[in-house]
Amino acid sequence: MMIAGNVAAAVIVLGLPAPDATARARASLRHSPPSALVRRATRGTRKPHSGLSQGPHGSSLQAGVSVGVTPTEQQDARELAAARALNAHIVRIEVRWSEYEAQPGEVSSERLSQLAAFMRAAARRRIKVIVLSQGTPCWDSTAPVQIEAACLPGQSSKANAWPPANDAAYGTFVAFIAQRFASELAAIEVWNEPDQANEDYLAGPEKAAHYAEILKAAYPAIKAVAPQIPVLAGSFIGPTGYFLRLLYEHGIQGYYDGLSVHFYTLTLAALHVIHEVQLQHHDSKPIWLTEFGWPACAPSEQIQQEQACVSARVQAENLASMTHELARLPYVAAAVFYKLQDSPEESFGVLTESGARKPSFAAVARAFANPLAKPAPVRLQLLRSAAGLIATGSAPVGDYMQLEALRDGHLRYSTLFTLDRFNRYRVALPAAIGARGLLVRVHQYGYPPRSGAHARA
Repeated sequence: MMIAGNVAAAVIVLGLPAPDATARARASLRHSPPSALVRRATRGTRKPHSGLSQGPHGSSLQAGVSVGVTPTEQQDARELAAARALNAHIVRIEVRWSEYEAQPGEVSSERLSQLAAFMRAAARRRIKVIVLSQGTPCWDSTAPVQIEAACLPGQSSKANAWPPANDAAYGTFVAFIAQRFASELAAIEVWNEPDQANEDYLAGPEKAAHYAEILKAAYPAIKAVAPQIPVLAGSFIGPTGYFLRLLYEHGIQGYYDGLSVHFYTLTLAALHVIHEVQLQHHDSKPIWLTEFGWPACAPSEQIQQEQACVSARVQAENLASMTHELARLPYVAAAVFYKLQDSPEESFGVLTESGARKPSFAAVARAFANPLAKPAPVRLQLLRSAAGLIATGSAPVGDYMQLEALRDGHLRYSTLFTLDRFNRYRVALPAAIGARGLLVRVHQYGYPPRSGAHARA
């Protein structure tokens, strides 16, 4: 989603405060303790969130896809036409502060012109835009001297990942974007994955503290010029709730309208845990799932971007099932999958690199048009072996699964397990419970057994 290249000479001048050159003291970020992801928060019938338009078929889920702002209006038009064909309500783009404002107070008119053309094209198709803004310019970076010395204005650099010296400068920039494009925006997402261990997005220690400072600068600045635009906080990947608790400790409540998360593995389980942490902190803001997805790279590859490769068929099933599951979670306001089109390094798209539609394109279009349709069913078959019973089958993606074995209405055995990357399972029941006269049922953890499948031995 980044736009490479030099920044144009023409600029638009912002009234920015002078950057603070004083480096801030830091301490090491604490490691997240192990945490079980199998606890559950309250589930219920979905109701429309305040400020969100009612979606199709009674769902308030705002469904969308990540796209890129390109140098040509023709390419933007093709991507947005594809998003419209997917029945997307929103698209998510990246607007890198470091590339738009390579010099303090001067916004590249070339970048801004490209962004304005994209916004107009999206508006014509009645698609709203989530703007993710991150990346500290060289002139405001707190990167160590040896890293900052290699930072070139307007070009990607390791220094861009370090927190700003003057958080207010970031606030001024995102407020400028909010005011300029207020009518086209679905939300502004403040930074990207501040808890990511690779430090590509927010480098250095005390990440939670620095992110909280960035957020506290951005929120009031945006609200001062465009109070109707939702500001999304968090944008984290940690599913245990540990980073969120740190953010609460640093006082982020009151500085956002929605909580943004990026969950690719056990997506539903992670959402439940995060919502439970919210409830513990009296936080009722909706969750925006602004990244999730599966790379359709099997069988030629095993893994991409730390995610297990799946087949084209499984990618299609997963995106559709996840949409249907998310539409039933009352605390999830939006779901934006990653991404529209493949790139040479990634196969997460519903379009190939050449623009051909994968099976997932039609599956997503149907799911977005009817999000409250049923997800893929749980399937169960019992096999007999010399050691006893084996439960095999498949289930919808995204959550822990629970197997229970009963005899005469009494629970004899229960276990939790996860699906393989093709959404299949194979669980051997202990020989001690016997192999006859059992009722075996399998369902997603936390849901009633009747929502799953059962079989008798």
